[in-house]
Amino acid sequence: MCGRFNLIATPEQVKEAFNLPSLFDFQPSYNITPAQDILAIVPSDENIDINLNNQSVQLFWGLIPSWSKDRKISQHLINARAETIADKSSFRSAFLKRRCLIPATGFYEWRLTEQGKQPYLITHPNRQVFAFAGLWEHWEHGDGTVYSCTIITTSANQLMQPIHSRMPVILDPQNYTNWLDGQSKRDDLQALLVCDAYSEMETIPVSNWVNNPRHNDAICIRPIALI
Repeated sequence: MCGRFNLIATPEQVKEAFNLPSLFDFQPSYNITPAQDILAIVPSDENIDINLNNQSVQLFWGLIPSWSKDRKISQHLINARAETIADKSSFRSAFLKRRCLIPATGFYEWRLTEQGKQPYLITHPNRQVFAFAGLWEHWEHGDGTVYSCTIITTSANQLMQPIHSRMPVILDPQNYTNWLDGQSKRDDLQALLVCDAYSEMETIPVSNWVNNPRHNDAICIRPIALI
């Protein structure tokens, strides 16, 4: 799964990574958690009327399907499994029509050990910006519209298997355009979710400081030595 990540980058770095002409004033974060509004990239022709600036938007992390009667469902939909995404009612429509990129510079996962859960940071050595494959939705309720998103996950590869059985899908930059393209076909989209963008990434043990969602500073990414 993917339940915590970071985006430690300047607006200029994000604009360069996703070829954006402009970007709303977002705040970098060492500890991004579900139920927060997070930065996402959508096609420029999408009619999302909140915080829209070209292709950059803010989306609530935790998908709320348009048919849902209660936004609490979002607590269970922070991730979508790549293996079933095209068939599950919660994600099927968004997979075909509402895909997004979710910028990050790293994510956290916890390895179960005899001493407890040990957090790891998974990132590029140079902390470059990358993108999770995501979906977004709009949910209408009495007070207006909520725009929400989820991060797609897949089976862990060789790098991640010692830590967890699942991992977020990280897209190859050359596939960003096809992922956002509204004309892309289902089979082609599924092929993009075969994740091979981890080859240059590393796993770094970090302290339990990151466990607390209120902690948002450089201590979250500080490496520790395991005994």
